[in-house]
Amino acid sequence: MTSGGIGTLGEGPLHAAVKQWLSRPGDAFEVPVGRWVVDLVRADGELVEIQTGGFAPLGPKLDGLLDQHRMRIVHPVPAVRRIVRVDADGVILSERRSPKKAGVLEVFDKLVSFPSLIGHPHLVVEVLLCREDHVRAPEPTRSRSGRRTRDPGVRHLAEVVGRHELREPRDALGLLGADLPAQPFSTAELGRLIGAPTGLAQRVAYCLRLMELIEPAGRRGPTPLHRATPR
Repeated sequence: MTSGGIGTLGEGPLHAAVKQWLSRPGDAFEVPVGRWVVDLVRADGELVEIQTGGFAPLGPKLDGLLDQHRMRIVHPVPAVRRIVRVDADGVILSERRSPKKAGVLEVFDKLVSFPSLIGHPHLVVEVLLCREDHVRAPEPTRSRSGRRTRDPGVRHLAEVVGRHELREPRDALGLLGADLPAQPFSTAELGRLIGAPTGLAQRVAYCLRLMELIEPAGRRGPTPLHRATPR
């Protein structure tokens, strides 16, 4: 493994750990490719970008590189979260499992940036299911007014427990954990089927529609309906 030494200054611990986990002999870190720096370049030429947040910032890089290079976007999502509070010296004060449910469906939050790119012959999106520690301050963060503010903590990789690849649009159906209904369905019904809150179910439906996996199916009263696109 070699490193170009570029682009790591703002790298978080989760990003760094995933990069190390993915690396193979002959790969190179932080390699300039055209105008951009790529997280990992495989020995066989594949460009690998690790994206722990939204996909929108990748747009210009994909526009500039995807037609000439094979690219893989790797997105870690927490299958299990542990909340760890530490003091200023890094001593663990408490730890507990987060009640927030997460899983592979979280990738649809990010795919809304470019769902129609799934199926591009040069693109693979890989979702890593991880056990993560979210390391936080000893007490909840508070603003100057005394109001409690959100403390997301710093994400640390504990273990990779699964992985899923999206190469073709229909691969997205394998992330749902259930078959689409045979009859027209609403977004709310889709959410109940796949165990997703309404907002996430809406984003799932949006992505599936742009991937041409579902299509409009009229209305039930004021509620828009969808149906699976015939194969």
